[in-house]
Formats: sequence, structure tokens, C-alpha cells
Amino acid sequence: MNIQNKLGLAALATLFAAPAAAQEAVGLDDKINQAFADFTGPFVSFIFAPFPGTGFPWIVGWLVIAATVFTLYFAFVQLRFFSHAISLVKGDYSDPNDAGEVSHFQALATALSGTVGLGNIAGVAVAVGIGGPGATFWMIVAGLLGMASKFTECTLGVKYRNEYDDGTVSGGPMYYMSKGFNELGLPGGKILAVLFSIFCILGALGGGNMFQANQAHQQIAGITGDYPGWITGIVFAIIVFLVIVGGLKSIARVTEKVVPFMGVLYVAAALVIILMNADQIGWAFGQIFAGAFTGLGVAGGMVGALIQGFRRAAFSNEAGVGSAAIAHSAVRTKEPITEGFVSLLEPFIDTVVICTMTALVIIITQQLIVDPETGKYMLNEAGNAIATVDGNSGVSLTSAAFGSAFSWFPYVLAIAVVLFAFSTMISWSYYGLKAWTYLFGEGHVKELVFKIIFCIFVVIGAAANLGPVIDFSDAAIFAMAVVNVFALYFLMKVVRQELVSYAERLKSGEIRKFEH
Repeated sequence: MNIQNKLGLAALATLFAAPAAAQEAVGLDDKINQAFADFTGPFVSFIFAPFPGTGFPWIVGWLVIAATVFTLYFAFVQLRFFSHAISLVKGDYSDPNDAGEVSHFQALATALSGTVGLGNIAGVAVAVGIGGPGATFWMIVAGLLGMASKFTECTLGVKYRNEYDDGTVSGGPMYYMSKGFNELGLPGGKILAVLFSIFCILGALGGGNMFQANQAHQQIAGITGDYPGWITGIVFAIIVFLVIVGGLKSIARVTEKVVPFMGVLYVAAALVIILMNADQIGWAFGQIFAGAFTGLGVAGGMVGALIQGFRRAAFSNEAGVGSAAIAHSAVRTKEPITEGFVSLLEPFIDTVVICTMTALVIIITQQLIVDPETGKYMLNEAGNAIATVDGNSGVSLTSAAFGSAFSWFPYVLAIAVVLFAFSTMISWSYYGLKAWTYLFGEGHVKELVFKIIFCIFVVIGAAANLGPVIDFSDAAIFAMAVVNVFALYFLMKVVRQELVSYAERLKSGEIRKFEH
């Protein structure tokens, strides 16, 4: 281990010194939580401020309007090129001599490992718990529209990436903002890139880190019994630190194989539960559609369901946020538009398929309490969410739903949550690091500083209560979307030129399949 790694671990050991007594530990959790809530409150309030006279956050409108604009501007590209996207992922059009580091399939898998995870497991439970089954409908709508946003940003990520002599590439919104605006003769690209990088670092520390640690701790504590969150935080922080510093590469290699396996296992378990309750499927979809337009008595009614659905979809698939463009820009291709096509599959897999399955399991296993007289959902004592069978929320609600069919499933889910959390942390540490080095320049010491900060936030996330953590997670990630979507409006004509050119060459046969 080199001297800087040793210094980093020594610094970590000092920073993570904590009280031994359980009594003091619980008190420390409370102090961390209060300080965190006080510090992040104004930022969260601004991001989620509603339009005057409504309960509709302006940021949700910002994302949905953008997704709708891109869907119409590119004439429903997510439908027209869906099958072509699948051909690209299969490698039918891949030229092994193209510049880039990874294949279309690897780029999609990398980006999915950062998005498929706790947003699908815990986030959906939060949405359905507050917005009712109707939130599922709006989640699906947001997922389908978001495919066009993802297409736009990932095409630009490849087009304006930096390709280096050693075969590596760097790309993402920072690069298409600065280089794309410069190419079009527009001012302010560099300012947008710096702003995005700042928010990307906040997003990496929030949604890509603290939310993961928080929910992983909740799941482990649910099985082992309650214990202070900072203990989980320290264990996670040390493992994450060892991986992102460059040690224990075998762990990263293992998670690359295990996480897709857990994803398949999760979907398979959901399908088994849905099929076991096949007679309830029609009723469940009825609840989803009725709730989408009436609210079925949930807090906030139809608007509450819509807001929760859109919020969760955005947090889960990150369409319009710009994070995935960093991962997708490393693909081997000379046609930027092809990675745009591949990336539009991501919100479909993440939101339309996996999130919907989670919601169906929660609804079908009847975890949400219905008033037998009115047929509407009953609210909890606080009046801010639907009452559940055992008072569960978040990942505990999903765990209870699966556990009602398979008593052993909460153990599988606990492992899945830990693995999903870990893989998401690793990928988001990379996104945050790219933003950090864009701002402060390359260099081992500069990178080590970010990595230590990242690991400190793992501990804070595990110790803080879910409320402030999830609010900050959403706010930080949506702040990235504010800057990114603004830039996409100016650059979308570049994407259309690429799309028209590619579609003509595909039709004429100039773009052909490769024999492998």
C-alpha cells in the first residue's frame, strides 16, 4: 500500500473515532440528524418550492415539461428506435475498431448499476406509501417520457467527450456544456459546467451515497435488531474507501457479477408473488388507474399521487439529471447517436419494468390499509401517508410485502439492498470524482481528498433519519437537472442533426450490421 493510501486510512481512522457507549451513540445519531436537517433545510425548501397557489413543486414541472418537449421534438424517438436500440445492445452494429473503452452493453450495464437499486426498492415504497397506487401510473408515464431526456443527454455525452491517446475517454454534461456552447458560439457554457459539477458533487454525496447508507442500515437493523447507525456507516465507509482508492479491486469485480444476479433474482421473486396472486392483478391495476385520477383518499389526492410518481421516477432513473451521460460517454462508437438509442432503454428497464413490479407487489399483498366502508385508503396518525399493516415505510414496506409471501425473502432483500447500495455508491463516487477533478484538476492528492469526504458522508447518511436524508438526496439530484435541462434546450438541435443523418444512412444501408 503506498504512503498516500496509508495516510488516507489513518485520516479515516481518526475521523471515524466514535463513542463506545450505546447510550452516547444514540445521542450522537440525534445530534447528527438535527445538525444535518438545519443545514440542508433552506436548500431543500428552494428546490421543492411549489408554484404559487398550488402544491406542485416547480422542479417536477421542469423535468416533466423537458421530457415532453424532447419526446415531441424528436417525434417519439423512444418508440421509433426501441427495437434498433435492442439490436445495438446485442452488438449487431458494433465496430470493434471504434474509439472508446466499453461496449454498448457494458455502458448500459454500468449506468443501470448506478440507477437500479434503492430507488426501485425503497423509493417506490415511499411513493406508493404517500401517493397511493396511483403514483405507479405517473411513475410509468414519467419513465416513458424520460426515455427521450436520457436519449438527448447521452448522445451529447459521447459527441463532446475528450478522447485521450491512451484509449481512455472523459465525458458528461460538464464537457457538452463547455464545448457544445463554445461550438455554437453561445456564452456561459463554462459557468453552467461549473454549476453542474458543484451540484453533481452534492448529488454524489446525497442520493448516490447518504440515501444508500441510510436504507442499507435500516434493512440490516431490521434483521439483526436496532443498533446505532454510525456502526453501519463506518463499516460501509471503510469498504467503499478501499475500493475507490484503488485497493480490493476484486470486490468491485465481484459486485459487477453479483449485482445483475441480484437484479434478476429481485424481478423473478416479484413475478412469482404477482403470479401467486394472479386473481388480484386486475384489481391492482384498477387501483393504479383509479388512484392516478382520483387519489382514492390519499394525502394530496390526484396531485399528491402525480407528484410522488414523478418525484420517484426522476430519482430512480435520473433522466434529465445528466449523471448517466458520464458513464455512457465511455462507449466504443464513432456514432454518438447510437449511445443515445441504447441509453433510452435505461428508464424503461428501471422505471417501467422494475419500479412497476415493486409497486404491484406492495399493492397485491395488500400492505396498504383500505377503509372497508368507503373503499378509500386510510391515513396514518400523522395524516401524511397511507396507514400500512405494520406501520412500515420505505424499504421496510417492500420487505414486508415480499415477506408476506416468502418468510425468508427479507434476508434476500437485505443482501440485495446492501449490494445495490454498494454498487450505487461506487458508481456515484466516480460521477462525483469526475465533477471534482473538472473543478479542481487532476492529481492523486486532490482525488484522495474527495474520496475521504465521500466516505465521511457514508457515516452521516447511515446515522441521520430518513426524512432529511431523502429530502436532501432529491434536492441535490434535482439541482443537477436544473442546469442540465437548461443546457439541453440549447443543444437539442445538435442531437436532431445527428438523428436525421443517422436515420438516412441507416435507411440507405450505409450503416450495416457487423459479422461477429
